Amino acid sequence: MSFTYKPKKRKRAKAHGFLARSKSKTGRNTILRRRRKGRAKLSTV
Repeated sequence: MSFTYKPKKRKRAKAHGFLARSKSKTGRNTILRRRRKGRAKLSTV
């Protein structure tokens, strides 16, 4: 049996990165929420 999770940095960044979040309205809201909460990391990668 093979492993199901094969991490790729580029793919992760494309899906969950800061620029990906900034593109959509909901993503921008996510960043805004995390800023308000005082998160050290706003998004992964």
